[in-house]
Amino acid sequence: MKKVLKYTAYIVVVLILVVIAGISYVTLALPNVGQPETIKIALTPQRVERGRYLANNVSLCMDCHSGRDWSKFAGPTKEGSLGAGGEKFDSNVGFPGDVNVPNITPYHLSGWTDGELFRTITTGVKKDGSAIFPLMPWESYSKMSREDVYSIIAYLRTVKPQQTNYAPSKLNFPLNILVHTMPKKATLGTIPNEHDTLKYGEYMTTIAACKDCHSQVDQGKIIPGLEFAGGREFKIPGSGITRSANITTDKTTGIGGWTKEQFVARFKQYSDTSKKVDVKPGEFQSIMPWYQYSGMKTGDLEAIYAYIKTMKPVKNSVVKFTAAETHD
Repeated sequence: MKKVLKYTAYIVVVLILVVIAGISYVTLALPNVGQPETIKIALTPQRVERGRYLANNVSLCMDCHSGRDWSKFAGPTKEGSLGAGGEKFDSNVGFPGDVNVPNITPYHLSGWTDGELFRTITTGVKKDGSAIFPLMPWESYSKMSREDVYSIIAYLRTVKPQQTNYAPSKLNFPLNILVHTMPKKATLGTIPNEHDTLKYGEYMTTIAACKDCHSQVDQGKIIPGLEFAGGREFKIPGSGITRSANITTDKTTGIGGWTKEQFVARFKQYSDTSKKVDVKPGEFQSIMPWYQYSGMKTGDLEAIYAYIKTMKPVKNSVVKFTAAETHD
């Protein structure tokens, strides 16, 4: 019996050492996406303007990295908060951790090289080598063309500095370990000719990260077969749970019955920011950044529509909003 207990103890010790070694490898050796490139991006007017368009109206860097006014429908950007960060993801929104969206103005990024920014945007690895949880859809951004990433970096260098600082982000166990395995080397794309509508539409749909929000996930991974079928839940404190729409071509639960004109008009109706609608606690709300997307070029929206029309229909009925319970 003593020998059995002795061998059992040895096995337990070995298993503990294996686990410790595994965790040490993951946390110390990963992520491994390579060193930042040595690049210096010229801030040409063309790049800055292209970056302004992408960061504000397509890839929406400035939407997530600015304050949002949730007293208005679709949470438009708060005046004077462009790039200042501050949005919080924690248990109040069902997130397993405490993440403060960082400041991406020159106040915070002045010490970053262009190569470090390029690596962050395309692989999800920060200046210090740590991993970014894919709240930031860097997997989609990794499909951007090199020139488009350069343009975004050029634009960020010109944004008005905002002096804001936040506490370091923390993820709950075991996510704080698993996050080290998430970053991947970029597989950069190319910008298709705009006349090749379907390929160009696919590119724009990808870098706008439409699939990220419009697909349900399980443990952070998109559920196969439900791509673009909507239903992903987002909790808005004091409001309720909003769910992304089915944007596949299903005619009953998706947008299969929409015309191109209807699709474009759905976005463009938010172009007039003076018509922002007040939303009281518990009233219908959406996280879809309509005001930012309304600035997308009509031709780009038409290309996205054309690409979406090639998708297979997925029947998935979505309850778009569930109001938070109120307690008297």
